[in-house]
Amino acid sequence: MKKRHIYDLLLDHCKKKQITVITGMRRVGKSTAVRYLLNQVNNTNLVYLDCERIEVRVLFNGDNYEGIKGELELMGIDFSKPAIIALDEIQLVENLPSVMKYFYDTYGIKFIVTGSSSYYMKNRFSESLAGRKRIFEMYPLSFSEYLNFKEMSPAGIEKYAWKEFDKGWYNRFTSAYAEYIRFGGFPEIVLEEKPADKVELLKDIINSYIEIDVKLLSDYSLSNDLFKLIKVLAARTGSKIDYTKISSVTGISRQKIANYIELLESTYLIYQAAPFTKNIDKEISQQTKLYFADTGILQVLAGEQLSSGQVFENAIAAQLKSMGSIQYYQKKTGQEIDFIFNGNIAIEVKETPTPHDLQIIAQRASGIGFDQYLLLGRYLPASNFTTFTWGGNVY
Repeated sequence: MKKRHIYDLLLDHCKKKQITVITGMRRVGKSTAVRYLLNQVNNTNLVYLDCERIEVRVLFNGDNYEGIKGELELMGIDFSKPAIIALDEIQLVENLPSVMKYFYDTYGIKFIVTGSSSYYMKNRFSESLAGRKRIFEMYPLSFSEYLNFKEMSPAGIEKYAWKEFDKGWYNRFTSAYAEYIRFGGFPEIVLEEKPADKVELLKDIINSYIEIDVKLLSDYSLSNDLFKLIKVLAARTGSKIDYTKISSVTGISRQKIANYIELLESTYLIYQAAPFTKNIDKEISQQTKLYFADTGILQVLAGEQLSSGQVFENAIAAQLKSMGSIQYYQKKTGQEIDFIFNGNIAIEVKETPTPHDLQIIAQRASGIGFDQYLLLGRYLPASNFTTFTWGGNVY
């Protein structure tokens, strides 16, 4: 089993009574993480249940909690001893927060659970279990994890994170980074060898996302409209969300577009980057920018409509988002900073960076009072300018 960076944090939290909650997009590796944890914990008094199975949903949707206890005892759980119950995709069972609260409070059960909706986890789920849980968000593989999965990871790889351009590192891993950008970071995609099979798996992930997650989590009568909207959004990655223009292209009302985008973000398909400003009213009134969580999925959806620059910018957005928060900055004159990372680092993204680009980001960062800035690039310029950070070092 290939180990993810988040596993150590999860394993450490498994020692605590609090519920360990793992959330993220479907097939990002949540179930694998749970199996890893169950293999590592020093406790055999445990059970793993998948809420996609109808008998599991029927069990936990009941209101006779002692009856549920009896069923769990038949599965081997001894409630007189410390026990672990692992549950996959809990958003599929409406009554589960109440059931978990009962067993947590009454029997001190340790729960390890997964879910595919941040809205459910942070709102409806949180209301019932305030103070009883910690939420861990899981993303597609970082580039360092990608190298590990491909068995290409050098010793001490973490010391290269965010490092300024290094020609040896670049020459060694530039083709791997190109594949990472092309097909994204879903574990099963990374492990698949054939490009054609990678594409088919990406299509299958998109289909299962729409047919299972979105349909089960939304109250909308889903039709071709949603898929049409997703493809339109993919072609506009890195752009501000203009509801009027999108409505005119898709024929979908502005309000429904807003609702769909909220759903797509809460189920981890997309991210929105809000404008950076110290005026909250301006932040609310200005348009957000949109990025997809995975460049493999993005390119399957957008086809040939994207420039390589758009894809690279989206790749950087996804890499940054997995480590912190992303915003963008734009003056009324149109001058822009691509990303504000964690509220204090200005980042400019250029496929082929130049000294002029470095000068510009330094000036613009200074203009908003930032002393931290970075120029991120994908290719080594013909001039051999190297005062930038390569995208393959962003992890």
